[in-house]
Amino acid sequence: VVAEIEKKITEAFEVFDRESNKTVDVREIGCIVRSLGCFPSEAEVHELLAKVEVEEPSGFVHLEKFLPVMTKVLLDRSYQPIPEDVLLHAFEALDENKCGYITKEDLVKYLTEE
Repeated sequence: VVAEIEKKITEAFEVFDRESNKTVDVREIGCIVRSLGCFPSEAEVHELLAKVEVEEPSGFVHLEKFLPVMTKVLLDRSYQPIPEDVLLHAFEALDENKCGYITKEDLVKYLTEE
C-alpha cells in the first residue's frame, strides 16, 4: 500500500518538476496536494510547506523531503477529500467536447499551464 501511495505522489510531483531535477517550485505544492485528492486550506498548505522546506528556503521543494511527509498525510487522511460532485463538475467544465473523458495531455496542460 505504501509503495502505491509513494508512486502516486511521485507521479503527481513529476508533473510539476519542469526541470526533471526532483524539485518543484513551492507555489506548486498546493496544486500537487490537491491533485492527490486532498483539499487542504491555504493555512494547512503553509504548515505542510514548513515540514518539507529545507533549512535555507530556496523557493523549491525536493521530492525526497516531500515524499515521506505527503505519504503520512495520505495514510492518515489528514485533509478532507474534494467532494465527488465538485470534482465531477470540474471535469465536466474541462471536457469541452462532452465526450466523458479528458486526455492525459489535456489534463497536464490544464494543471500546469491554465
